[in-house]
Amino acid sequence: MDSQTAVAPHNAQDSSTAGRLKPDSLGVLGILFFVLSAQAPLTGIAGAVPIAVAIGNGAGTPAAYLAAGVVILLFSIGFVAMGRHVVDAGAFYTYIGKGLGRATGSGSAGVALFAYCAIQAAMYGLYGATVSGLVGHYTGVQIAWWVWALVTVVVVQVLGAAGIEMGAKVLAVFVLAEFSILIVFALVTLFKGGGPEGLGLGDSFSPAAALQGAPGVALMFAVASMFGFEATAIYGEEAREPKKTVPRATYLSVAVVTCFFAFTSWMLVSAHGASRATAEAGKALESGDATAWVFGPITAQFGAWTGDVLPILLATSLFAGILAFHNSANRYLFSLGREGLLPHGLTALNRRHSPWVAGTVQSVIAVALVMPFALLGKDPVLTLFSWFSGVAVLAMMLLYFLTSVSVVVFFRRSRVDTRPWNTLIAPVLGALGIAGAIWLIIENFTTLIGGDRTTAVWLQLTVPAVLVLGLVVARPARPGRTVTD
Repeated sequence: MDSQTAVAPHNAQDSSTAGRLKPDSLGVLGILFFVLSAQAPLTGIAGAVPIAVAIGNGAGTPAAYLAAGVVILLFSIGFVAMGRHVVDAGAFYTYIGKGLGRATGSGSAGVALFAYCAIQAAMYGLYGATVSGLVGHYTGVQIAWWVWALVTVVVVQVLGAAGIEMGAKVLAVFVLAEFSILIVFALVTLFKGGGPEGLGLGDSFSPAAALQGAPGVALMFAVASMFGFEATAIYGEEAREPKKTVPRATYLSVAVVTCFFAFTSWMLVSAHGASRATAEAGKALESGDATAWVFGPITAQFGAWTGDVLPILLATSLFAGILAFHNSANRYLFSLGREGLLPHGLTALNRRHSPWVAGTVQSVIAVALVMPFALLGKDPVLTLFSWFSGVAVLAMMLLYFLTSVSVVVFFRRSRVDTRPWNTLIAPVLGALGIAGAIWLIIENFTTLIGGDRTTAVWLQLTVPAVLVLGLVVARPARPGRTVTD
């Protein structure tokens, strides 16, 4: 047996660790960095906030992030309660299978894998375009976006195979860099008393401000920005004391992400002035560079040097997100192989306990999703990024909803936890909030993907199609191992 098999003799593994990811590898902060990387904070701020302000509820956009955070927090309460009884790299599909049965769990496994691979492919599109532009700007050498995407696929594969600790260290550097400049800008703006019209607390957080314009559109983008926090459960098997670490990391992630987006978007609105923010965001969108609405105030605050640094941080933000979703997707593939829903070869671990076969398969999927857009000459931002990110958000919201329902059913059936708030009230409220978010996403999907209605309908149909496909073609689990065990 060589170093690329699931059990390496020289590692002296026993039966408790064979076929399992490396235990005790991540603490709360390590998991938090993976979650924040998946959020791609600078990408979310520079890409989503200007659109939410321009066509959503204007200066009231920060309130939409708070509302989205409340919905996700309610979801997290049941999610965490179930996580105390289920620790598995499959997270969502395992949770759903426990409550709603193996068939639904198998179908949701396909949706989860589809969501992670789709959002990663979307990021490759924006990343390739961003890096291509940066290289062209600084060197004058024009290299196609897809070349940078393919090179990065290889780099991500190598980092993923290097082990979870290496990935956490790389992501920590990138996340701290992008977080730092945005938080420092927001704090400086706050301590200076805001922009030309002051802080504008009421202009952003009053009920009237929150409900003005099209609040549903703003809430849709706010919910989309929360994508990725559920990775706390995916890394449960590799966490130190998972029954303590995963709940802490989950709640901390939701709190940090919610406060970060609400606070930073508020300070950006304040920097422009509440009465002018919507019009200026609209101008930025019309110019084809929505990031100007965000980068402009930061450059004005700190000087021209940030105009050079911010695009680079945008690229590293996207790289961090790509690596985080690679790790999430390959752990799903690993777990599906271990459950017998996919070939058992996906469970192979290398010397660093990294699922190298699952990682390789995930990289191949990424190439398969990206290259058709390159071969057809499609715009990587207007098609690959916009289409796949919209589909991924819709798929993930469906998983959130099914998980909330499963939590209620699981605890009503098993009675292993009878706390009404944690196992019934909060999950039901979370499910209702998520159902509302799904309706908003479907209603505004054309806006979310920046495409036409026909394209939007076809893209939306891929999500239920993948769910049905998962129900139909999932292989029977191996004897003794099922999604509901």
